[in-house]
Amino acid sequence: MRREVELAEGELNMHRHLADDAARDAAVYEGVERSESRAANKDVSALERALDRSRQDLERAEARRAELLRKLGTDR
Repeated sequence: MRREVELAEGELNMHRHLADDAARDAAVYEGVERSESRAANKDVSALERALDRSRQDLERAEARRAELLRKLGTDR
């Protein structure tokens, strides 16, 4: 799960750079560049939500792991 979060962070950073480039192009050119900029921003938003979910899943799993380890330590 930690690796999944790391990969998602890297992908999100790449998409943020692409969205930034698309926004710059949209500021200079008209037409397709503006729709590409909107699409890139939607991709960034979707990836941010996915990353947040992955982080929450990881936190829950780590909390559960800690709880189980605590129980294991007290049962011995």
